[in-house]
Amino acid sequence: MKSIAKAITTIAVGAALVASGASIAQDRTGWPRDLTVGTASQGGVYFVYGNGLAGFIGESLGINASGEVTGGPVQNVTLVQMKEHDIGLVTMGPMYEAWTGKSELAPGLPHTDVRALFPMYETPFQCVAMRSSGITSVSDLGGKRVSVGPAGGTPGTYWPRFMESLGVNARVSNSGAADAASQLKDGLIDTFCFAAGLPIGAFSQLAAEADVVTFGFTPDEHAKILAAFPEVSDFTIPGGTYTVQPDAQHSVAMWNFAVAHRDMPESLAYEITKLVMDNNDRMVQVHAAARATLLENVGNNGFLPFHAGAVRYYDEKGVTIPDNLKD
Repeated sequence: MKSIAKAITTIAVGAALVASGASIAQDRTGWPRDLTVGTASQGGVYFVYGNGLAGFIGESLGINASGEVTGGPVQNVTLVQMKEHDIGLVTMGPMYEAWTGKSELAPGLPHTDVRALFPMYETPFQCVAMRSSGITSVSDLGGKRVSVGPAGGTPGTYWPRFMESLGVNARVSNSGAADAASQLKDGLIDTFCFAAGLPIGAFSQLAAEADVVTFGFTPDEHAKILAAFPEVSDFTIPGGTYTVQPDAQHSVAMWNFAVAHRDMPESLAYEITKLVMDNNDRMVQVHAAARATLLENVGNNGFLPFHAGAVRYYDEKGVTIPDNLKD
């Protein structure tokens, strides 16, 4: 999968550089020849956003950049910490656990070499089920077969915790977003609970191909989740997000950030951050969730130090980074 994505990106990079003479940063000391962005499973927003980001970096900065399918944020943090990936897309809940040495993937290893680059978007939590099942709330999932996305991803980590806190004993399984959508249509699972930027591609596809319903939390469930999980925030999924969802739904969300190792060359971290934050229109073309990839959302990171290159860019833009979040 990595080789296919890299080949596609390399072709695009070469064409773009030759055709448009894209500008390349002058200070390239220590820059890698190849750059990998850790994404998540196919069918999710991370996959689309990450591959689009890699393509944009490649064509603009002249690096062979590619996205790679992973298990999601929990794995992405460790891959960056271990310098196996250059950039990782992470949700701040799993990022905080990794930062404090409580990662499910690498328990006891504080991931303190990871640095923030830029905010991406909020990740709301939502479920989808076949209409014929009669399932319309999380409380209906007791004893049901529920896929919660890949093991190690944000939904795979938090949906079981949410259900446990609500006293719901479901039969939980893990799979990629595209696979979970197929399993739901084939009757192999009863519900697919996920978390991703809106609209979730797999949910949109299900809404177009099958008679499904989407749901978040009931008011009672919503209040309990907000009280039990301080790392999430209140979120409303707008009505009309999917063709099968006419009304707004209660949910919770976590912020996502792109991260890198502290040893990434400062000039490269600066150029990547500048590229993304100065070109929001282009990022929105990659995925609509990038509407939130804005300077005003830099402050939604309260604990992870920013890379020195990112700090330099934000200083130029007049965005104040607290001293405790400067590398």
